Amino acid sequence: MRQAVGLYLAIARGAFRRYSTYRMATFSGAVTNSVFGVVLAATYLALWRARPGLGGYDATRAVTYIWVSQALLATVAAWGGGFQDEVQQRFRSGDIAVDLYRPVDFQGWWLATDLGRAGFQLLVRGGVPLAVGVLWCGARLPHSALTWPLFLLSTLLAVVVSFGVRFLVSLAGFWLHDAEGLRALTGVASMFLSGMLLPLTLFPAAAGQVARLLPWAAIVQLPCDVFLERRTGLPVLGELGFQLGWAVVLFGLGRVGLRLAFRKVVVQGG
Repeated sequence: MRQAVGLYLAIARGAFRRYSTYRMATFSGAVTNSVFGVVLAATYLALWRARPGLGGYDATRAVTYIWVSQALLATVAAWGGGFQDEVQQRFRSGDIAVDLYRPVDFQGWWLATDLGRAGFQLLVRGGVPLAVGVLWCGARLPHSALTWPLFLLSTLLAVVVSFGVRFLVSLAGFWLHDAEGLRALTGVASMFLSGMLLPLTLFPAAAGQVARLLPWAAIVQLPCDVFLERRTGLPVLGELGFQLGWAVVLFGLGRVGLRLAFRKVVVQGG
Protein backbone atom coordinates (compact mmCIF):
# COMPACT_ATOMS: atom_id res chain seq x y z
CA MET A 1 0.00 0.00 0.00
CA ARG A 2 2.80 2.40 0.93
CA GLN A 3 4.58 1.68 -2.33
CA ALA A 4 1.40 2.26 -4.34
CA VAL A 5 0.74 5.58 -2.60
CA GLY A 6 4.33 6.63 -3.15
CA LEU A 7 4.09 5.72 -6.83
CA TYR A 8 0.96 7.79 -7.43
CA LEU A 9 2.39 10.71 -5.48
CA ALA A 10 5.48 10.56 -7.69
CA ILE A 11 3.26 10.56 -10.79
CA ALA A 12 1.34 13.59 -9.48
CA ARG A 13 4.57 15.44 -8.68
CA GLY A 14 5.90 14.67 -12.14
CA ALA A 15 2.76 16.06 -13.75
CA PHE A 16 3.00 19.19 -11.57
CA ARG A 17 6.59 19.79 -12.71
CA ARG A 18 5.75 19.07 -16.34
CA TYR A 19 2.96 21.64 -16.43
CA SER A 20 5.13 24.18 -14.64
CA THR A 21 7.50 24.18 -17.62
CA TYR A 22 4.84 25.73 -19.89
CA ARG A 23 5.43 29.20 -18.47
CA MET A 24 4.28 31.27 -21.44
CA ALA A 25 1.12 29.22 -21.93
CA THR A 26 0.35 29.47 -18.22
CA PHE A 27 0.93 33.24 -18.19
CA SER A 28 -1.25 33.71 -21.28
CA GLY A 29 -4.00 31.60 -19.74
CA ALA A 30 -3.93 33.55 -16.47
CA VAL A 31 -4.16 36.85 -18.38
CA THR A 32 -7.03 35.50 -20.49
CA ASN A 33 -8.92 34.35 -17.41
CA SER A 34 -8.38 37.75 -15.79
CA VAL A 35 -9.62 39.66 -18.85
CA PHE A 36 -12.72 37.49 -19.14
CA GLY A 37 -13.25 37.92 -15.41
CA VAL A 38 -13.28 41.71 -15.74
CA VAL A 39 -15.77 41.57 -18.63
CA LEU A 40 -18.06 39.09 -16.89
CA ALA A 41 -17.83 40.95 -13.57
CA ALA A 42 -18.97 44.17 -15.25
CA THR A 43 -21.85 42.29 -16.89
CA TYR A 44 -22.87 40.70 -13.61
CA LEU A 45 -22.77 44.04 -11.80
CA ALA A 46 -25.11 45.58 -14.37
CA LEU A 47 -27.47 42.61 -14.09
CA TRP A 48 -27.50 42.55 -10.29
CA ARG A 49 -28.04 46.30 -10.07
CA ALA A 50 -31.14 45.83 -12.17
CA ARG A 51 -32.21 42.69 -10.27
CA PRO A 52 -30.82 42.83 -6.69
CA GLY A 53 -30.68 39.48 -4.94
CA LEU A 54 -31.00 37.53 -8.19
CA GLY A 55 -30.50 33.80 -7.63
CA GLY A 56 -29.90 34.33 -3.92
CA TYR A 57 -26.67 36.32 -4.44
CA ASP A 58 -26.04 39.96 -3.65
CA ALA A 59 -23.90 41.99 -6.08
CA THR A 60 -20.64 41.37 -4.20
CA ARG A 61 -21.17 37.64 -4.04
CA ALA A 62 -22.18 37.55 -7.70
CA VAL A 63 -18.92 39.27 -8.69
CA THR A 64 -16.96 36.95 -6.40
CA TYR A 65 -18.68 33.96 -8.02
CA ILE A 66 -17.28 35.07 -11.38
CA TRP A 67 -13.72 35.29 -10.10
CA VAL A 68 -13.83 31.98 -8.25
CA SER A 69 -15.27 30.25 -11.33
CA GLN A 70 -12.50 31.77 -13.46
CA ALA A 71 -9.95 30.49 -10.93
CA LEU A 72 -11.48 27.02 -11.20
CA LEU A 73 -11.84 26.96 -14.98
CA ALA A 74 -8.45 25.44 -15.79
CA THR A 75 -8.11 23.66 -12.45
CA VAL A 76 -11.16 21.41 -12.93
CA ALA A 77 -10.80 21.38 -16.74
CA ALA A 78 -14.43 22.43 -16.99
CA TRP A 79 -14.30 22.43 -20.79
CA GLY A 80 -12.28 19.24 -21.04
CA GLY A 81 -8.60 18.73 -21.66
CA GLY A 82 -5.81 17.73 -19.31
CA PHE A 83 -5.00 14.04 -19.62
CA GLN A 84 -7.57 13.67 -22.44
CA ASP A 85 -5.21 15.23 -24.97
CA GLU A 86 -2.48 12.73 -24.25
CA VAL A 87 -4.83 9.74 -24.16
CA GLN A 88 -6.28 10.73 -27.54
CA GLN A 89 -2.79 10.90 -29.03
CA ARG A 90 -2.06 7.42 -27.69
CA PHE A 91 -5.23 6.13 -29.32
CA ARG A 92 -4.04 7.48 -32.65
CA SER A 93 -0.55 6.00 -32.28
CA GLY A 94 -1.78 2.66 -30.91
CA ASP A 95 0.29 3.03 -27.72
CA ILE A 96 -2.93 2.84 -25.68
CA ALA A 97 -2.82 -0.99 -25.93
CA VAL A 98 0.63 -1.01 -24.33
CA ASP A 99 -0.62 1.23 -21.49
CA LEU A 100 -3.24 -1.33 -20.50
CA TYR A 101 -0.58 -3.99 -19.91
CA ARG A 102 1.73 -1.91 -17.76
CA PRO A 103 2.06 -2.92 -14.08
CA VAL A 104 0.32 0.31 -13.03
CA ASP A 105 -3.42 0.80 -12.86
CA PHE A 106 -4.50 2.68 -16.00
CA GLN A 107 -7.20 4.72 -14.27
CA GLY A 108 -5.04 5.46 -11.22
CA TRP A 109 -2.15 6.62 -13.41
CA TRP A 110 -4.24 9.20 -15.24
CA LEU A 111 -6.03 10.34 -12.07
CA ALA A 112 -2.67 11.01 -10.39
CA THR A 113 -1.52 12.85 -13.51
CA ASP A 114 -4.65 14.98 -13.53
CA LEU A 115 -4.34 15.82 -9.83
CA GLY A 116 -0.77 17.01 -10.40
CA ARG A 117 -1.93 19.16 -13.31
CA ALA A 118 -4.81 20.57 -11.27
CA GLY A 119 -2.53 21.47 -8.36
CA PHE A 120 -0.35 23.60 -10.58
CA GLN A 121 -3.30 25.21 -12.35
CA LEU A 122 -4.94 26.11 -9.03
CA LEU A 123 -1.81 27.84 -7.77
CA VAL A 124 -1.08 29.87 -10.91
CA ARG A 125 -4.06 30.08 -13.23
CA GLY A 126 -6.34 30.07 -10.21
CA GLY A 127 -4.39 32.36 -7.93
CA VAL A 128 -3.78 35.16 -10.44
CA PRO A 129 -7.41 35.77 -11.51
CA LEU A 130 -8.63 35.53 -7.92
CA ALA A 131 -6.04 38.10 -6.81
CA VAL A 132 -7.12 40.42 -9.64
CA GLY A 133 -10.74 40.03 -8.60
CA VAL A 134 -10.04 40.83 -4.95
CA LEU A 135 -7.65 43.74 -5.56
CA TRP A 136 -9.39 45.35 -8.54
CA CYS A 137 -13.05 44.32 -8.65
CA GLY A 138 -13.94 44.05 -4.98
CA ALA A 139 -14.42 40.29 -4.78
CA ARG A 140 -14.84 39.11 -1.19
CA LEU A 141 -12.67 36.60 0.61
CA PRO A 142 -14.13 34.06 3.06
CA HIS A 143 -14.80 35.46 6.51
CA SER A 144 -14.07 32.21 8.33
CA ALA A 145 -10.62 30.61 8.31
CA LEU A 146 -12.33 27.19 8.21
CA THR A 147 -13.74 28.00 4.77
CA TRP A 148 -10.32 27.76 3.13
CA PRO A 149 -9.66 24.06 3.88
CA LEU A 150 -13.29 23.27 3.04
CA PHE A 151 -12.90 25.07 -0.29
CA LEU A 152 -9.68 23.19 -1.06
CA LEU A 153 -11.38 19.89 -0.22
CA SER A 154 -14.35 20.83 -2.40
CA THR A 155 -11.97 21.76 -5.24
CA LEU A 156 -10.17 18.42 -4.89
CA LEU A 157 -13.49 16.56 -5.12
CA ALA A 158 -14.47 18.75 -8.10
CA VAL A 159 -11.29 17.71 -9.92
CA VAL A 160 -12.01 14.03 -9.21
CA VAL A 161 -15.61 14.36 -10.46
CA SER A 162 -14.40 16.18 -13.56
CA PHE A 163 -11.81 13.45 -14.09
CA GLY A 164 -14.53 10.81 -13.81
CA VAL A 165 -16.59 12.44 -16.55
CA ARG A 166 -13.58 13.00 -18.81
CA PHE A 167 -12.27 9.47 -18.22
CA LEU A 168 -15.57 7.97 -19.39
CA VAL A 169 -15.46 10.15 -22.49
CA SER A 170 -11.89 9.04 -23.18
CA LEU A 171 -12.84 5.38 -22.77
CA ALA A 172 -15.36 5.84 -25.58
CA GLY A 173 -12.32 6.04 -27.85
CA PHE A 174 -11.96 2.25 -27.58
CA TRP A 175 -15.20 1.95 -29.52
CA LEU A 176 -15.33 5.22 -31.48
CA HIS A 177 -11.55 5.35 -32.19
CA ASP A 178 -11.85 9.14 -32.02
CA ALA A 179 -13.84 10.60 -29.11
CA GLU A 180 -13.41 14.23 -30.18
CA GLY A 181 -17.08 14.63 -31.11
CA LEU A 182 -18.30 13.24 -27.79
CA ARG A 183 -15.69 15.32 -26.02
CA ALA A 184 -17.01 18.49 -27.70
CA LEU A 185 -20.60 17.67 -26.69
CA THR A 186 -19.51 17.01 -23.11
CA GLY A 187 -17.66 20.33 -23.07
CA VAL A 188 -20.82 22.19 -24.09
CA ALA A 189 -22.84 20.36 -21.44
CA SER A 190 -20.23 21.21 -18.82
CA MET A 191 -20.21 24.86 -19.86
CA PHE A 192 -23.89 25.25 -19.03
CA LEU A 193 -24.55 22.61 -16.36
CA SER A 194 -21.50 23.22 -14.15
CA GLY A 195 -22.42 26.81 -13.35
CA MET A 196 -19.45 28.16 -15.28
CA LEU A 197 -21.45 30.73 -17.26
CA LEU A 198 -24.31 31.33 -14.82
CA PRO A 199 -25.05 30.05 -11.32
CA LEU A 200 -27.48 27.15 -11.50
CA THR A 201 -29.83 29.02 -9.17
CA LEU A 202 -30.61 31.34 -12.10
CA PHE A 203 -32.00 28.49 -14.19
CA PRO A 204 -35.80 28.06 -14.44
CA ALA A 205 -37.13 26.13 -11.44
CA ALA A 206 -37.41 22.63 -12.93
CA ALA A 207 -34.26 22.93 -15.06
CA GLY A 208 -32.30 24.27 -12.10
CA GLN A 209 -33.38 21.40 -9.86
CA VAL A 210 -32.35 18.82 -12.44
CA ALA A 211 -29.03 20.57 -13.14
CA ARG A 212 -28.15 20.63 -9.44
CA LEU A 213 -28.51 16.84 -9.29
CA LEU A 214 -26.11 16.15 -12.18
CA PRO A 215 -22.38 15.59 -11.68
CA TRP A 216 -21.45 18.84 -13.43
CA ALA A 217 -22.90 20.83 -10.51
CA ALA A 218 -20.13 19.35 -8.35
CA ILE A 219 -17.44 20.77 -10.64
CA VAL A 220 -17.95 24.56 -10.36
CA GLN A 221 -21.20 25.50 -8.62
CA LEU A 222 -20.53 23.75 -5.31
CA PRO A 223 -16.90 24.88 -4.83
CA CYS A 224 -18.01 28.45 -5.55
CA ASP A 225 -20.82 28.20 -3.00
CA VAL A 226 -18.39 26.83 -0.40
CA PHE A 227 -16.03 29.74 -1.04
CA LEU A 228 -18.94 32.22 -0.78
CA GLU A 229 -20.05 30.64 2.53
CA ARG A 230 -23.62 30.37 1.30
CA ARG A 231 -24.07 27.45 3.69
CA THR A 232 -22.42 26.73 7.00
CA GLY A 233 -22.32 23.74 9.32
CA LEU A 234 -23.98 20.49 8.26
CA PRO A 235 -25.26 21.81 4.90
CA VAL A 236 -21.63 22.26 3.81
CA LEU A 237 -20.93 18.63 4.69
CA GLY A 238 -23.97 17.70 2.62
CA GLU A 239 -22.50 19.49 -0.40
CA LEU A 240 -19.15 17.77 0.08
CA GLY A 241 -21.00 14.47 0.43
CA PHE A 242 -22.77 15.15 -2.88
CA GLN A 243 -19.42 15.68 -4.57
CA LEU A 244 -17.93 12.58 -2.93
CA GLY A 245 -20.93 10.51 -3.99
CA TRP A 246 -20.56 11.48 -7.65
CA ALA A 247 -16.79 10.93 -7.46
CA VAL A 248 -17.35 7.35 -6.23
CA VAL A 249 -20.07 6.64 -8.81
CA LEU A 250 -18.03 7.97 -11.72
CA PHE A 251 -14.89 6.20 -10.57
CA GLY A 252 -16.86 2.96 -10.37
CA LEU A 253 -18.30 3.46 -13.84
CA GLY A 254 -14.76 4.09 -15.04
CA ARG A 255 -13.66 0.73 -13.60
CA VAL A 256 -16.49 -1.05 -15.42
CA GLY A 257 -15.73 0.77 -18.66
CA LEU A 258 -12.04 -0.05 -18.33
CA ARG A 259 -12.77 -3.78 -17.95
CA LEU A 260 -14.93 -3.71 -21.08
CA ALA A 261 -12.23 -1.79 -22.95
CA PHE A 262 -9.58 -4.29 -21.85
CA ARG A 263 -11.67 -7.17 -23.20
CA LYS A 264 -12.16 -5.33 -26.46
CA VAL A 265 -8.41 -4.82 -26.88
CA VAL A 266 -7.80 -8.51 -26.18
CA VAL A 267 -10.47 -9.57 -28.69
CA GLN A 268 -8.98 -7.26 -31.30
CA GLY A 269 -5.52 -8.62 -30.58
CA GLY A 270 -4.19 -5.28 -29.31
